[in-house]
Amino acid sequence: MVRLPRLFAGDAAAARLVPPGAHSGLTVSMLSAIMAFFAVLVLALALAAGRLADDWGGSLANSGTLQVFGVGEDVEIQARAALNVLRTTPGVQSVRMIGVEEQRALLEPWLGSEAAVDGLPLPLLIEVVTDPMRLNVDSLRLRLEGEAPEAVYDDHSGLRASLVLTAQRLKVFAYLCLALIVIALAAVLGLAAQAAVAANTQVIRTLRIVGARDRYIVNAFRRRFVMRALGGSALGAAFGLGLIGVLPQASEPGFFLIGIGPVGWNWAAPILVPPVAGIIAWTATGWAVRRRLVRQA
Repeated sequence: MVRLPRLFAGDAAAARLVPPGAHSGLTVSMLSAIMAFFAVLVLALALAAGRLADDWGGSLANSGTLQVFGVGEDVEIQARAALNVLRTTPGVQSVRMIGVEEQRALLEPWLGSEAAVDGLPLPLLIEVVTDPMRLNVDSLRLRLEGEAPEAVYDDHSGLRASLVLTAQRLKVFAYLCLALIVIALAAVLGLAAQAAVAANTQVIRTLRIVGARDRYIVNAFRRRFVMRALGGSALGAAFGLGLIGVLPQASEPGFFLIGIGPVGWNWAAPILVPPVAGIIAWTATGWAVRRRLVRQA
């Protein structure tokens, strides 16, 4: 096995097998840059989808919403009765009234800032923080039906299940796309390596005559293709991270989805794209060159 320092140390004689200005070398650099760019975006999407599933599954599981319908004094009576039921129900940790301004802010991403929210028959909303392990939702609803029939409790279970399922499927889809990018990069690098070997058939035959082993020839192609792949993928990954940096984040006004940019340790994942591209180039080039050399033997 060739040691990595020796592989990247360079060999002027071996490097001439794959001329620096060869069309295949430029193709490898451009392809690696494009693939790394899309790999960073897809990887960021996969990580964001995972965070989205965790956030939706965690935050919504511990919360619920009580809606009180009615008009005039009837709403106040129903609200007081509903609050009494909530405060005396095991598993309910806290309750909070949601004001009109907050309701308007919640509806703005869907209806727009110019929507006449004041004219809508909005129900009175109460945010409920619960302990799912202690709360008996069926018992709570039965009590509400008896004491506050105009109040409707929603534990978000249906919405939560559909949102989490969607985020999980999006995550799987993103990782499948990432796998396809890896396969495409390996296939094209292999084809480019075989084309480079075919273009240098006479030089390779001469090297064999003077005693050069196939390992020496393979490493010459590996060295050039790996360096091209590393340089191109580093450039593509940088552009990908730059694009992610200008995308809207979850904290920005009017953006109600999770930010797609990496968070915390997730930043290490896109940084690993160029080294992984180098490993793919090293493996694919070695396999392709060996296969071509066997045919030329």
